[in-house]
Amino acid sequence: MEDISVILDDSETPPAIKFPPVFNVAVPFIDRHLKEGRARKVAIRTNDEDVTYGQLAENVSRYGNALLSLGIKPKERALMVVKDSPEFVGIFFGAIKAGVIPIPVNTMMRVSDYEYLIEDSGCKVLIYSPEFTETVEEALEQADHALAQSLTVTQLSKEAAKASAELLPAPATEEEVCFWLYSSGSTGNPKGVVHPHRSMVYTSQCSGVDTIGLREDDSCFSASKMFHSYGFGNALTFPLWVGATIILSDQKVSSEMTFEVFEKFRPTVYFGVPTLYAQQLHAMDKKMPDTSSIRQCVSAGEALPSDVLLRWKEKTGILIIDGLGSTEALHIFVGNTPADYKPGTSGRVVGRYEVRIVDEDGNPVEQGDIGTLHVRGGSTAHEYWNNPEKTAATMLADKWLNTGDMYYQDEEGYYVNGGRGDDMLKVGGLWCSPTEIEARLIEHEKVMEAAVVGRADPDGLIKPEAHIILNNPDDAGAELEKDLLEHCKAGMAHYKYPRWFHFVGDLPKTATGKIQRFRLRQ
Repeated sequence: MEDISVILDDSETPPAIKFPPVFNVAVPFIDRHLKEGRARKVAIRTNDEDVTYGQLAENVSRYGNALLSLGIKPKERALMVVKDSPEFVGIFFGAIKAGVIPIPVNTMMRVSDYEYLIEDSGCKVLIYSPEFTETVEEALEQADHALAQSLTVTQLSKEAAKASAELLPAPATEEEVCFWLYSSGSTGNPKGVVHPHRSMVYTSQCSGVDTIGLREDDSCFSASKMFHSYGFGNALTFPLWVGATIILSDQKVSSEMTFEVFEKFRPTVYFGVPTLYAQQLHAMDKKMPDTSSIRQCVSAGEALPSDVLLRWKEKTGILIIDGLGSTEALHIFVGNTPADYKPGTSGRVVGRYEVRIVDEDGNPVEQGDIGTLHVRGGSTAHEYWNNPEKTAATMLADKWLNTGDMYYQDEEGYYVNGGRGDDMLKVGGLWCSPTEIEARLIEHEKVMEAAVVGRADPDGLIKPEAHIILNNPDDAGAELEKDLLEHCKAGMAHYKYPRWFHFVGDLPKTATGKIQRFRLRQ
């Protein structure tokens, strides 16, 4: 096989990223470290074990061989419902090295969600952590699509232990399909975002190195999980690109959990989301954790309020650099840097990317005017799987990507978030469809109609707010609010429940009966 290493061409500024004709991304992210002398360096740390780069490389080959031995062929798809763990890393890159397409998905979903993902992805194998057995197996029973294999991580690991630790990387190219991530859509159904081999190289160099400033001696901890595009970069690709150490926790995200990680593992770079930073600030009023090891904090997933940034810096002495990314672009493409930042903004355009702000007719707006943000760069996805209409509306001509985010550029050249161009909400960095929450509310016997919009909480972070018409207005009250809260939590992912309930007599609608959520926001 030809040399498949990445070249950074220093004759250009920033250095151009160049790929050879034959390129499998598992080589620079995994195998390269053995040649560069990192075999004994710790690649992954957890509460239970340390995994060196040498062990990781061996595990990747074993998992790749195990998948092939199960009859999974190159270009077929492997759905992963796997918690953050060394096994996640090994299975993900093992699949890629073998030519199989891994699809890590949200581990907090319901049976119906997994049923949809199984059928939509057309996966040949489903791999899941044992903790999710009940939910996943019920989804498998209900799904129409027949898989070749479904097995737990434990079962696959036993197969991998018997497999060879030698595996030649499957021949590929920078543009060939490498992996998918799923992103929520305006209909509530997730969309399969199809990424080529080049995507994670671009984000790791452009976002991880050039913008955030990651180094080989860093230890990286991400509160966002690896199934999410933000956590995917933070805890998976960025550290492996520079030869740093990954700190993983499979525990539910909370302020207390992050504080324990700070003090036990002493990370140098911490990746959070605005909602969590605000929660941590409140928790710090009672107990201040030891953050002395952290040299850099990063935020993305939703706009970081300037007040949160300033209070965090005052309490910890550490700067949070905020940025804008998306699943379709994989990570941050507009970002602040440690040397160039402005609170309340998403920063400037990341090197090797282009952005433009356009009006409703697609024409560029004047600086200072709000419009829809488009981006173009080396990490953008090929398409939405099995969704040509959405692909055409988002992946535009000349490789431009419509982010759906409303932005303006201020007088200093920084980009400022103006909200969404549609009704989608981001809660804790994760997309929520208001129609999904409304549908759950309407399932309650006392609810006639419901409309959900985003509202800023006291920290300036967006949360769902419900406006509800009851069958019997006399049922309104605190007791029903509590009942509706539990009803929502029982039927949806935990972060989607409304934080406020308003019982109203009517809802603003168009002549055709469509709810005018913008009027509720006003």
